[in-house]
Amino acid sequence: MDRNSSGGDADNFDWDTEDELEIDNYAISRSGVSLTNGEAVLATTEVNSSADSPKSKLIDHFVGMGFTEELVAKAIEENGEENSNLILEALLQYTASSLASSSDSKLIDHFVGMGFSEEMAIKAIKENGEGNTDTILETLLTYSALENSAPVQHADSDNYSSDYEGSFLDDFTDIDSSSDTEEIMNPDSDEESKLLYLTKMGYSEAEASVAMERCGPDSSIEELTDFICAAQMAKASDALFPVEDRKPFCNDPNYKKRRNSSYDLWKKKKQMKLDKKLLNEDDHAVHLPNPMIGFGVPNEPDLVTQRTLPEDAIGPPYFYYENVAFAPVGVWTEMSRYLYDVAPEFVDSKYFCAAARKRGYIHNLPIENRYPLLPFPPRTIHEAFPLTKRWWPSWDPRTKLNCLQTCTASAKLTERIRNALIAHDGEPPKSVQKYVLDECRKWNLVWVGKNKVAPLEPGEVEMLLGFPKDHTRGGGSSRTERYKSLGNSFQVDTVAYHLSVLKDMFPGGITVLSLFSGIGGAEVALHRLGIPLKAVVSVEKSELNRNVVRCWWEQTNQRGTLIDIPDVQELNGDRLEQLMSRFGGFDLVVGGSPCNNLAGSNRHHRDGLEGKESSLFYDYCRILDLVRLMQRNQ
Repeated sequence: MDRNSSGGDADNFDWDTEDELEIDNYAISRSGVSLTNGEAVLATTEVNSSADSPKSKLIDHFVGMGFTEELVAKAIEENGEENSNLILEALLQYTASSLASSSDSKLIDHFVGMGFSEEMAIKAIKENGEGNTDTILETLLTYSALENSAPVQHADSDNYSSDYEGSFLDDFTDIDSSSDTEEIMNPDSDEESKLLYLTKMGYSEAEASVAMERCGPDSSIEELTDFICAAQMAKASDALFPVEDRKPFCNDPNYKKRRNSSYDLWKKKKQMKLDKKLLNEDDHAVHLPNPMIGFGVPNEPDLVTQRTLPEDAIGPPYFYYENVAFAPVGVWTEMSRYLYDVAPEFVDSKYFCAAARKRGYIHNLPIENRYPLLPFPPRTIHEAFPLTKRWWPSWDPRTKLNCLQTCTASAKLTERIRNALIAHDGEPPKSVQKYVLDECRKWNLVWVGKNKVAPLEPGEVEMLLGFPKDHTRGGGSSRTERYKSLGNSFQVDTVAYHLSVLKDMFPGGITVLSLFSGIGGAEVALHRLGIPLKAVVSVEKSELNRNVVRCWWEQTNQRGTLIDIPDVQELNGDRLEQLMSRFGGFDLVVGGSPCNNLAGSNRHHRDGLEGKESSLFYDYCRILDLVRLMQRNQ
């Protein structure tokens, strides 16, 4: 597909984004001031710029936005042709009234009686369902805080609102991570105001302060509330899972029974309203290193040249576990406890390639004599995509891309950006520049023509992440599925740097147990290091991903044995014993369980390590402990 002709598939998402113009995604100030929806601001600006157009063009414009011709005519008659702001506001109010009549009026009245606007209540009920009153209330509290935090202005024909990017109801896109120097901008910039909003939402001052310290002063209200919820879950987990229960499972034959009992208790506890005082002043934040280079990266001086591992963690089989760096402090504490009290190594892949990817790695590998893959991958955007240099505007300062996600921007968004730019001769005003830069940072858009941006193609993402060309294409995946698989993968150059110490240890080849293999990032890294793969037992639930790894295995003429296992639960003691008898044990147990409940754009729930997806971490620990116990008893 030609990137210059399409900004991406419009149906690449399974969750709301600012790229879909939904009539109910709006927020109108109860005082009747201006709109805060970015789509509405742009649309209003475009209409105002043609205020002298015939009435029919004005009607066609609003009909093109999805309103009926009858409603548009009524709004124009009531407000006049020249008042496009009021026309659009009236149309949105008509739509809200229509939605209200078809919803549960008693439930709406209930939340309106609590002080929320009718429009906001309808929006929250539609998103969460009429039966989820607790979730509806939490959503309404978040909406209220964000509405108070985002100042609104009228848009006119010559000036875009400075809060164009702040469409808080229409723009709840959660970015996995961003580079230290290129944070994704948001309208929440006053630290004291954000602390006040959080306390108004019912959180304690201690919770708000810790969240602000952990997430940083530039974080959005949504990011702060997400952190507090996750920290509450982690704190509750501390009460339910005593420290002594978190030691390696292999030393306790009754661990499974105890874990299941604790998990049942946790599930019951989770249904209740958690006490917001669970997060207190003693729950200090883990301060991520700056720069985030762990025990060193290529061409950078090592911050730490040696470390001392706990006795239980020393020696083979080696283990290597990855998860998102921005997981809450309680989550990293828990993961370290289960993995033999080994402290995580935090690394940002922007030191290895042109895109950020902030991750934590818990492992017992040596840290001396590491070496990088050669040739070095491109380290800047222009090195990676030199053709974009011609079109890159001087007011776009980006040199690195933010974290590559599981989804991509749609053609609607890129067209909207183009329209915003061509409306001005020469350099656009600061407000438009800010809007465009925010979207470019959020979606990793690059310049492919004059006033034209486009998302990265799957092959370009593969290159940035260190995979061979068309790696994900081999499994028969669709374009959307390729983005998803790549967004959840290892960054190969980063992982290879850590695994490079294994080459001298296993000159004859290595046997790997790869848990949650995805598209085989660890296997690709070992292969590119020149370490023969004698055998790989790959556990991955996605058939598409398994096909990708199998196709790569055949294309690279691997001489070892590849075994696919779709379900991690199949790896019980008996199955592991069979595999270890066949291969003589495993040299490396590598994996990264899903982070859907921890952080990032993939987050489905806020249940921490006890969430449906992220609780698979415990299976990594279970299997690792069994492998280490069996091999030490051989």
